[in-house]
Amino acid sequence: MLDIDLELPGPRSKARVLVAMSGGVDSSVAAALVNAAGYETIGVTLQLYDHGAATHRSGACCAGQDIHDAKRVAQALGIAHYVLDYESRFREAVIEPFAASYLSGETPVPCVACNQSVKFLDLLDTARQLGAAAMVTGHYVRTRSVGARRALFRPVDADRDQSYFLYATTAEQLDFLRFPLGDFTKPEVRALAAEIGLSVAEKSDSQDICFVPQGRYSDVIEKLKPNAADEGDIVHIDGRVLGRHRGIMHYTVGQRRGLGISAAEPLFVVRLDAAAKRVIVGPREALATRRFRLRDLNWLGDSDPSTWTDGQDVYARVRSTRPPVKASLSVQAGEASVILDDSEMGVAPGQACVFYDRDASDARVLGGGVIAQETTNEQACAA
Repeated sequence: MLDIDLELPGPRSKARVLVAMSGGVDSSVAAALVNAAGYETIGVTLQLYDHGAATHRSGACCAGQDIHDAKRVAQALGIAHYVLDYESRFREAVIEPFAASYLSGETPVPCVACNQSVKFLDLLDTARQLGAAAMVTGHYVRTRSVGARRALFRPVDADRDQSYFLYATTAEQLDFLRFPLGDFTKPEVRALAAEIGLSVAEKSDSQDICFVPQGRYSDVIEKLKPNAADEGDIVHIDGRVLGRHRGIMHYTVGQRRGLGISAAEPLFVVRLDAAAKRVIVGPREALATRRFRLRDLNWLGDSDPSTWTDGQDVYARVRSTRPPVKASLSVQAGEASVILDDSEMGVAPGQACVFYDRDASDARVLGGGVIAQETTNEQACAA
């Protein structure tokens, strides 16, 4: 077993560490590494949503079978393990805002909200109440000391990079958090799990949105908001009404298939007008975006945005599956705006924009925010 150093003061045997265990291979190996390194290890699993239908569903997490798997791993490692019922908090902080965001014409990222509120706020407070010196998760990111604080960096395994989902972590939280898997690739983690003999060594990875069965967002929204599926017009950017839709929650910016309309050219969803209940469509070039505003900026860089007089050069990432691209970030009167060097396709309100100091495997995460409004080529194409 490899020896990891969590960089905590005092003897390891006297340092209590809480490990968030979802029941998957990543958090299980994280717990095993912490325990093998000699820290007093406590495993905690959160029950986040009604797990009745998800008990045996592949790709679920934090419910049903995963809770049992976490218990078995903790027992095999010989560490204490607790299950905390966070269902009401998860619904309030993640699921309900997710539904509201979709109904307002946005494309939200609930994993960011879950990390920001439930895991790195509520659970982190629980860890402190239990006298823990640190909290560990199985995320693929890295932290290390930069000056007096810990900074967030991309992991060794670029294919598993989860920094996009952790940009909202605060500097104070980063000082308390540790991510031991950031120095490993996914195959190495699975090999470690097999070497240790963990029952989850070959377990499939969880899906990104744990509470959405079979990836159907509309099912969740209709359950929470049964009267929300108002029909409306599908409108071309030139003003032509091309058809009717069955509710904007069934559409996302950039979508091409399943529009239910006929046209001589391929059409994409360019914008969702929730107030007018319209789905705006156009050619692919209408998706191009260079400028947009952000809300809820969380800055992790060294400088204070309130002191900036000019735009700061950054690398911006507008989707978790896309590489960072050169951009300029400006903050004036508390409002953040981004100008990309080159246009990106399908930048959608509600998605996160995350900033890095460079486009490299060990790039530092400088922060990010929620895309509040996109400015596309829609008007130009319509003219």
